[in-house]
Amino acid sequence: MNRLYHFPLSPFSRKVRLTLAEKRIEVELVEERYWEQSPEFLRRNPAGRIPVLKLGNQLMSESQAICEFLDETNPTPPLIPRDAESRYEMRRLCGWFDDKFYNEVTRKLLGERVFRKVMGTGYPESAHVKAGAKAIKYHLDYMAWLLEKRRWLSGNEMTLADFTAAAHLSCLDYISDVDWNRSETVKDWYAKIKSRPAFRSLLADQIPGFPQPPHYADLDF
Repeated sequence: MNRLYHFPLSPFSRKVRLTLAEKRIEVELVEERYWEQSPEFLRRNPAGRIPVLKLGNQLMSESQAICEFLDETNPTPPLIPRDAESRYEMRRLCGWFDDKFYNEVTRKLLGERVFRKVMGTGYPESAHVKAGAKAIKYHLDYMAWLLEKRRWLSGNEMTLADFTAAAHLSCLDYISDVDWNRSETVKDWYAKIKSRPAFRSLLADQIPGFPQPPHYADLDF
């Protein structure tokens, strides 16, 4: 049985979940409290990070590497462009969301509002929450600028860049930290992603102590 060791509100886990679902690769989801750094988990990934994908006898880590492997070995439907220029832009935006967006927004909002409580590390730092709430406006505006020129984030075809961005935004949407009224263009893009069959398991996630907001699983917002 293929297994994905993950945490429901990890954007990196969600990125891999979306890719697996889009490729119709069945996996068993195993929730991993990775911050506890259990010896068993560290044997799977000495870096101590999620997600970890067990595919047959192979253990794989690092979400971008996993997703690219899955696309190369299961090319239909494609999530990585075949020409070099488009592939560069896709990877650039994956890096943007997994690095810049994560550190400026996801880590500050999700990390403070959810993970401090889940991990038992104290109360939210209001300065971090304010900084994340301010930064997300810039990122939403940047997405709107991209989408005004293209059908999808990195070009005219949906790619892994769209799944990467949606993975982060879906986590924040779970805690109602995305102002969808800021841009109709971004809202329409997210509605298209949210309506894909690959998104269904994400919309069914339930985090103890953090009930879903009413709009979260509503395909029409």
